Amino acid sequence: MIIVEKSKCCGCAACVQICPKTCIRMEEDAEGFLYPIIDSRNCVNCKLCLLVCPSNTSVVEKVPYKVYAAKNDNDEIRINSSSGGIFTIIANKVIANGGVVFGAKFNESWEVVHDYVENKEHLHCFRGSKYVQSKIGDTYKLVKHFLHEGRQVLFSGTPCQSMALKKYLQKDYENLLTVDFVCHGVPSPAIWRGYLKEELYDVKTIDASMNLNYINFRNKDFGWNRFSLKTEYISAVNSASITKNEEFVNNLYMKIFLSDLSLRPSCYNCPAKSGRSGTDITLGDFWGIKECNKDYSDSLGVSLVMINNANINIDLNNYNEQSYDQALMYNPNIRYSVNCPLNRKFFFMIFRLTNSIRFAFKCTHSDDIFMRIFRKLYSFLK
Repeated sequence: MIIVEKSKCCGCAACVQICPKTCIRMEEDAEGFLYPIIDSRNCVNCKLCLLVCPSNTSVVEKVPYKVYAAKNDNDEIRINSSSGGIFTIIANKVIANGGVVFGAKFNESWEVVHDYVENKEHLHCFRGSKYVQSKIGDTYKLVKHFLHEGRQVLFSGTPCQSMALKKYLQKDYENLLTVDFVCHGVPSPAIWRGYLKEELYDVKTIDASMNLNYINFRNKDFGWNRFSLKTEYISAVNSASITKNEEFVNNLYMKIFLSDLSLRPSCYNCPAKSGRSGTDITLGDFWGIKECNKDYSDSLGVSLVMINNANINIDLNNYNEQSYDQALMYNPNIRYSVNCPLNRKFFFMIFRLTNSIRFAFKCTHSDDIFMRIFRKLYSFLK
């Protein structure tokens, strides 16, 4: 049985968690993405997996009720957030009411996983973007458990994960608040592992005792508009440190991500954009704020806040209202999926053969005569 064709599967794992016979598991493919595998021996053909799949549903586009540019008044939180720090305001309110907050964080192996917290002190692990597809685990089951306990739950995730949760629950809950974000696409965990492996190798040539201690995809040392990928390594011997901080236009991992090479195949035709995810709130960067309101723009970041549910009030203190057209003009990923690069398969093929993202990217983009001949030979053979 096939739930959905592979190119459309977003890896949300709702099918795994809904299966009454636990006969579906997620397995990583050659590109590093997780896909469902069904044990047909135990399948009872209940078709619940088809019911919860975001890609098996046709949902009409939904325009938000309100659009804001907003900031958190706490500059420290804003500095450590991707844009204006609004997620923390929303999450703090839920926790103050005895609720639970779900989001994506790094685990001890620097993989991106979904988890939950129940106090404000642990919210920091969810701040900031993680440009890797998260492992959702049994998150939807946990959300349902807390909802049935009567606790308020905030779930934050990609549009497809949020859409999958709503379909998994199969009904609306008054104590559930869903928040997604303007998603460019989710990169391959295998490419992320490759990047960390190569960078750590470079660091260990300087000091073999170094271990990764800190990662920030959206560091603001150079400003919000010139964000950088910052990593810090600490010596296991003498606590000495090495810090790497590269602006996104110079960092290899971010160049691969922004070239759209490392994204999941389903991201090139996302089923959950344009409000189709059904979330209450969508957050993002208000990149065009300087043109819309020059006095409100600064280097610490401004959030785009789209209220999709007319009954939601998040008590913003520092904001100004904008139009949906203005937001869309400067952040087209709200509505549009990115195009699949023509050389994407070539990039992943070289990565699989060499296990080096540096060489794979060089083969894909270098103007060196040898690389140009190599690419032409590949095209001819294909």
